[in-house]
Amino acid sequence: MSQEAENIGSDVRAEDAFDVALVDAELKKEIVGLEGQPEVRQFSSGASNLTFMLRYPDRDLVLRRPPSGAKPKSGHSMIREYSVMKALQPKYPKVPEVFYYASHEDSVIGAEFYVMEKVPGRLVLDAFPKEWGWGAEEVRSFCERFWDKLIELHSVDPKSVGLENFGKSQGYVERQILGWNSRYERALTPDADPFEDVRQWLEDNRPSTESGSAILHGDFRIDNMILDEKEPHEIRAVLDWEISALGDPLMDLGASLAYWIQADDPPELQVLKRQPSDVEGMMTRDEIVDYYAKKSGRKIDNYLFYYVYGQFRLAGIAQQIYYRYYHKQTTNKRYALFGPGAKNLGNYVRKLIRKQT
Repeated sequence: MSQEAENIGSDVRAEDAFDVALVDAELKKEIVGLEGQPEVRQFSSGASNLTFMLRYPDRDLVLRRPPSGAKPKSGHSMIREYSVMKALQPKYPKVPEVFYYASHEDSVIGAEFYVMEKVPGRLVLDAFPKEWGWGAEEVRSFCERFWDKLIELHSVDPKSVGLENFGKSQGYVERQILGWNSRYERALTPDADPFEDVRQWLEDNRPSTESGSAILHGDFRIDNMILDEKEPHEIRAVLDWEISALGDPLMDLGASLAYWIQADDPPELQVLKRQPSDVEGMMTRDEIVDYYAKKSGRKIDNYLFYYVYGQFRLAGIAQQIYYRYYHKQTTNKRYALFGPGAKNLGNYVRKLIRKQT
């Protein structure tokens, strides 16, 4: 699929369809000047919440809703995603503006959803466009700006944007480890590896102290960014806030680094690459840790723990998605690959742990 087609989306899958007329009527009550009837397209990227474009004659909007079938309550919370974006936007303007929210009880489509602006620009997936003509210097410049955006997010005082009660920041590391271990176990299928040794290692190696409290994105990667078409080094929007939280920023760093596949990574990681993090000019994970520590002023001890956490969290997410496919709660055939993907990630971190010990 071309970049242009990816930005426009494709026909709505039958299992994900909703009553467009009812949504349109609700939006026109809330958004001044909204006119005409929308054309609805479904974005194919993403494997968690569902994303649709509502293309009106003079503007484009984006609708986000949870998938059908079994789902973890907090992992698909639309009010959580909507609330953090609404609060953050004034101080972290890379967040798209949100316009409308409906709870499950009040929803005209039978599911919780919200609507936000569609920020114009370029969505980069597995490669930078050839027409940009980027060399190592341009790539390095973008890489620094990308990680700067995570550092800037972690520097926002939650109280200054009314998010001091967005969640319990104290004890975040323990809750994440115990929570993901439990979620992984609940999502086990007969063909999955339980990875009891990895889960126990994460519990046994939790840091004794946390590195402060910050607003965490939870899914910070290049394919969740909209880049400026004319100045592609400029990040216009940071998307997908569905698992944002308050907690230890180093856990957010570890989660983001788990997506960061570099050129010398083994094949089991290379096949999971979903962003151009391995091209010449990109920092390695070790360089990123040093860059983050220097610019944020945070001390990073035991980097391996945060990285293993990030990778096993991805294994848990993949296994949850595969669980839905295995039990025929979704017909999307690409989800069949998430089971082997979860197993590959678990085996990879198992090797890292054994190498350290």
